[in-house]
Amino acid sequence: MDNNLKESLRELHLQLASGAPVDEELQDLLRQLDGDIHELLERRTAESTLGDDEGTITYGLAERTQEISAQFAARHPSLEPTLRELGRILGNMGI
Repeated sequence: MDNNLKESLRELHLQLASGAPVDEELQDLLRQLDGDIHELLERRTAESTLGDDEGTITYGLAERTQEISAQFAARHPSLEPTLRELGRILGNMGI
């Protein structure tokens, strides 16, 4: 499952790099989400146990992804399917 998540993140980065400019607010939301997902993957790789601060970081990642996806659907429709897939993967992971 982590490989699917990493692949979706790579695809999103490629689409962002090759597409229309994204406004600063959405860029900030994506950077924060991307950082939280990478931190989660690093912790899973290290097989650390869940702590209070990790729970705070990972709580709602799937929901946040869906909210960002909805914003992109209106402003950048070509990016929305990748964000939707990312949200689906996170939801399936129970995040």
